Amino acid sequence: MDLKALIRNVQDFPIPGVGFKDITTLIKQADAFRETVRSMCEPFKEEPPDAVAGIESRGFIFGGAMAIELGTGFIPVRKPGKLPAETVKETYRLEYGTDAVEMHRDAVGPNMRILLVDDLLATGGTAAATLRLIRSLEGIPVGAAFLVELTFLNGRQRLGNCPVHVLIQYDTE
Repeated sequence: MDLKALIRNVQDFPIPGVGFKDITTLIKQADAFRETVRSMCEPFKEEPPDAVAGIESRGFIFGGAMAIELGTGFIPVRKPGKLPAETVKETYRLEYGTDAVEMHRDAVGPNMRILLVDDLLATGGTAAATLRLIRSLEGIPVGAAFLVELTFLNGRQRLGNCPVHVLIQYDTE
């Protein structure tokens, strides 16, 4: 199945000059969504992680489904102030300013094997911050899975030695 053909490019969103990769056209089709989840899980099936950490918000779509497919739990990674219990926070730099992600302090324990999931790898800032969160709680990142990678933004470099699995790559905007 040509999953890339099912992703809609929305030009000039959210700002002029940006070509937004809209995955809603892929996930609305049951067969394509099923194939995407299965393919994103494939490298991790032989040694499943203890949990899948999905980054808000589209990482929840894939991360939750992947956790079920892999027979693991799911850990939501959210923007600050969205989780109800005690959290840990990691700040990361943006082009103009900073942002942060949080997870519950008790979400990851020592030596837990965690798979990071999001829909898109762009600059890598959010994913790198999430990997730091996992490690700060003594978890072990076993990999990072993304549906889409914008290779021209070099985000993979920010993830260090964490194995990265991507289904679709775009080399230009």
